[in-house]
Amino acid sequence: MSGTDTGTTASTGTDASSGSGSGRTGRKIVLWRHGQTAWNLERRFQGSTDIELTETGVAQARRAARLLASLKPDAIVASDLRRAAHTAAELAVVTGLAVQHDEALRETYAGEWQGLTHDEILAKYGEQYAAWKRGEPVRRGGGELETEVADRAAPVVLRHADRLPQGGTLVVVSHGGTIRTTIGRLLGLDSYHWEGLGGLSNCCWSVLGEGARGWRLMEHNAGTLPEPVLGDDD
Repeated sequence: MSGTDTGTTASTGTDASSGSGSGRTGRKIVLWRHGQTAWNLERRFQGSTDIELTETGVAQARRAARLLASLKPDAIVASDLRRAAHTAAELAVVTGLAVQHDEALRETYAGEWQGLTHDEILAKYGEQYAAWKRGEPVRRGGGELETEVADRAAPVVLRHADRLPQGGTLVVVSHGGTIRTTIGRLLGLDSYHWEGLGGLSNCCWSVLGEGARGWRLMEHNAGTLPEPVLGDDD
């Protein structure tokens, strides 16, 4: 979905579209996933475990920061876990902005799944995994529901977005699962459909733009700067 405009908008009658009726439009939220970690390479479920970036992850963050700085962001907010905080720090260096950290932007807590590889999860929690993939509300490893992650993360994103000037840009540095659930909530999608958004690669981002009817997904899993959508009904 990188570089595409889905045309999805948030419902204006929900908390998810807070601020859309304020007369301020044109604001943007860039949701940026952290760089690579060793556990990413091992396909090991990180969750809220505090894992550091690899050297490759640092290089990814520096490259992406140079691109995102050209969007002239007005504010940066990040998860306090090191992989996200250090990714955000690279953008702070090139923009001169201070990073505000918030633990509500952490990745999903997944209890006994954390630290296990994908294969180990399938072997030990196969039915739980299958139920989650079917779209059922599952406390993976005894941890958080996806809706609970959205409950804590989406209000933080909206609170910071509401402080933006008209046409302003907020960069949110977080984690794949948290970003996906937050996007789903801000777009007003039913939680069953959040999985349909797809994942984000390390150090890629999604962009939400605010219009008259709420938040709209403009870019997803992008690694290059957004391009204007021209003639999308052609």
